[in-house]
Amino acid sequence: MKKQLFLTACLMLAPFLAQAAEHAVADNTGINQRDRAEQTLTPLDQSNTKSDLDITQAIRKSVMQKGFSMDAKNIKIITRNGAVTLRGPVKSSAELDKIVALVHAVPGLKSLDNQLQVK
Repeated sequence: MKKQLFLTACLMLAPFLAQAAEHAVADNTGINQRDRAEQTLTPLDQSNTKSDLDITQAIRKSVMQKGFSMDAKNIKIITRNGAVTLRGPVKSSAELDKIVALVHAVPGLKSLDNQLQVK
């Protein structure tokens, strides 16, 4: 009985899964090549000074509490000597603008390198 119910559910979901697979693009080759470049900052480049960690933490906390998309909540925030680099996709230009405004409100910020991309 359970097998039959499971098979029925799978058959009902199959068209939706096929449609979702048609729209999914899993080619990140360009992004991966960009991220391998020497000048590209990654989270491993995050400074461990208290002031830089405080800046990164304040930005992350704001992004997590403000109801942003899951993409925005997963952006890379890298702080070195008060200079913040933001990287990753966001849902819309409005979301991007809100994040940038949040960053500019954080005490201790010296500069911002905004590398966020609207999907």
